[in-house]
Amino acid sequence: MSTKITYKDAGVDVHRGYEAVKQMKEHVKSTFTDGVLTDIGSFGGSYSIGKYMGMEEPVLVSGTDGVGTKLKLAFDMNRHDTIGIDCVAMCVNDILCVGAIPLFFLDYIATGLITPEQIADIVKGIATGCKESMCALVGGETAEMPGFYKDGEYDVAGFAVGIVDRAKMIDGTRIKAGDAIIGLPSSGVHSNGYSLVRKIIDTYGLDLDAYCETLGETYGEAFLKPTKLYVKAAMAAKEAGDIKGIAHITGGGFIENVPRMLPEGVSAKLNINTIVEPKVYSVLRELSGLEVNELYNTFNMGIGMMMVVSQEEKEQVVAALKEAGEEAYVIGEIVEGNEGVILCEN
Repeated sequence: MSTKITYKDAGVDVHRGYEAVKQMKEHVKSTFTDGVLTDIGSFGGSYSIGKYMGMEEPVLVSGTDGVGTKLKLAFDMNRHDTIGIDCVAMCVNDILCVGAIPLFFLDYIATGLITPEQIADIVKGIATGCKESMCALVGGETAEMPGFYKDGEYDVAGFAVGIVDRAKMIDGTRIKAGDAIIGLPSSGVHSNGYSLVRKIIDTYGLDLDAYCETLGETYGEAFLKPTKLYVKAAMAAKEAGDIKGIAHITGGGFIENVPRMLPEGVSAKLNINTIVEPKVYSVLRELSGLEVNELYNTFNMGIGMMMVVSQEEKEQVVAALKEAGEEAYVIGEIVEGNEGVILCEN
């Protein structure tokens, strides 16, 4: 005789999923823009690009990313309302690098056991990031996977789509020796290098709730600070001048990311003495014992995005960025050669 075994017996409670959707609805709807055609719960999120049909050749640009092991700090601190901002930023900042305007975003959250309040907090952060990026959260997936994740843990990933006229795409091909490099400050560690950050925390037994005089806040507050979104800044810069190249400084720091925007035959010479490092890097520099090149090959070190412009336009672009709320400044120049990144102190 068979025994009745329900989905709930297997660890999946669909009613928790329904409650999670109910709690996240207000956050999702708050991101809707004029282009959104479908409501929450549809099998596919629809978005009209009718307003962009005036472009000569509209091109859709997509990007996807996650938050990485920074999530572990969110678990340890039981704080889940900022990690969604990181998820949006990691995707949206990437598509800005080719000149795209973000249109819409989708998220994927997977957990062993759905806790409606926790999921709502994550989506609240995603909605905050979308609104700051002026894009709509048109859909997503919350997957309950018993036995796959530890209790209270989850993973979150995102997917962004933007649009740009092909003639206005930024691909770095026009960058030449003599061009100026403008740095846009980061808010802190952003969402990369956290395996090392966590190793440092474990090695020194740092209490995330402990106040640090150097930081002026707790370790947890400094390390969990969300990734900065550069959408408004990038739009202002494009209005002000001819942006030849943009690099989003993520995993691999300066050394890996800056060359991604450079054509053959030129390198980026960066004066690290001009860079204003967030206080968190004073702590990481001291506790890690890393040399300069290793630091700049791991972290953003205070610069979350770089833009390349001509020397003639650098002042007007910096002024526009400051008007948009970014304390941007010139941090280097393009030089001949194929060295990729040259770190100097003058």
